[in-house]
Amino acid sequence: MQCARLQFTAALIVMAVMFIMGSITTAHSSGYALIEQGVSGLGNAYAGGAASALDATTIFFNPAGLTRLNQPQFVGAGHIIIPSAKFTNEGSTHILQPMTGVPLRGDNGNDAGITALVPNLYVSMPIGNKLALGLGINSPFGLETDYGNTWVGRYHAIKSAMLTININPSVAYKLTDRLSLGAGVSIQYIKAELTNAIDFGTMDALGVFRPITMGLIPQGADGFAKLKGDSWGVGFNVGALYEFTKDTRVGITYRSRIKQKLKGDSEFSGVPSALGILPVFKNGGIKADVTLPDSASASIYHNINDQWAIMADVTWTGWKSFDELRIRFDNPAQADSVVTTSWKNSMRYSLGASYKPIEKLTLRTGVAYDETPIPDAQHRTPRIPDTDRTWIAFGAGYKVSDKVTIDGGYVHIFFKDAYTAKTPVGEDAIRGGLNGSYKGHVNILSLQMTYNF
Repeated sequence: MQCARLQFTAALIVMAVMFIMGSITTAHSSGYALIEQGVSGLGNAYAGGAASALDATTIFFNPAGLTRLNQPQFVGAGHIIIPSAKFTNEGSTHILQPMTGVPLRGDNGNDAGITALVPNLYVSMPIGNKLALGLGINSPFGLETDYGNTWVGRYHAIKSAMLTININPSVAYKLTDRLSLGAGVSIQYIKAELTNAIDFGTMDALGVFRPITMGLIPQGADGFAKLKGDSWGVGFNVGALYEFTKDTRVGITYRSRIKQKLKGDSEFSGVPSALGILPVFKNGGIKADVTLPDSASASIYHNINDQWAIMADVTWTGWKSFDELRIRFDNPAQADSVVTTSWKNSMRYSLGASYKPIEKLTLRTGVAYDETPIPDAQHRTPRIPDTDRTWIAFGAGYKVSDKVTIDGGYVHIFFKDAYTAKTPVGEDAIRGGLNGSYKGHVNILSLQMTYNF
């Protein structure tokens, strides 16, 4: 029987990795983080995430909570993310505009939001009365935006896509009747693809290619760049859960930074033939260092009575580690591609409540406020047009049998209006002074099955 369980679990793990590998995720927590790592907590806007420990999704939110699960358990979840991010040009400028009178040209682009599926998988196993093991597979960071090739900000970004897969074996131990500790290792894969247009016409007019001159028209001789890379990194997570009474518990948890060293390839198209004699804009290898941020959470969960429960959470994320996006080319003649971000650390606050009208049914709701790490309009890149956001969440869980529970949830996220205010100088001299506003929102539909062995 134990062997059959292990074989079943191994098959699920392989299927989950293949499934997540085929999914591109869309960031909609702060920055490019994804908090959607289970559905039982989503209906409460993940309030109480580090303290609830209702099922094996606690592997992500606080591994110490594994000691509360007294049966082997499998959890499979999926989230359909439906984002919207629309840009309106409001006087974007061009480096040659003082002489030509021609501003940065182009349309407002597509709705950059891309509908995506975010899957999660968790398996937990109690070992005796004090020890528990777990394994989580999820995607804690990701993004995808696509504006199309003709939009006004095409020299800054066209498509941006990032996917992570986190394999998170965990262990928990109950030190006393009230205190449990947990820890896990994060083995994380990341892959990314970035595309943008290149304004060869403006480069030619500014004499970037001298002594070659080609008579190209500024903003009228676009080429394109595609950059792709991937990497593996390792981190850890730790947590503690303290139960004051059977009805009240608090949890704290920490996830470490993960340093990723991406390697990949650059592909250039639409390069003027006259540049063939120069060593720039040649296909070749690239490298980029990305530090995925650390985070810490503190949560409380309290049962008021047999029907009502309330919970709250505060989460800090160390986005200050994302100071710039720098792509280094193996070609020594090709200068680094740099986007200065200067992000700051951010906070997330959430409150939630659950109600059980009958023993088998739990109804949930919650609200959250999520701060953006972007410091100002000058540092808002269209690759990640992040802004402050407010969550309104609803959910329900139904215990079909002693073995099976089904959870569903819906979230609407309101985006605060965001602005980009670039100037055509420094790293943005050729890209242009992108100026405009973003309006957006996100809808999330989620479903989860929990199976007790």
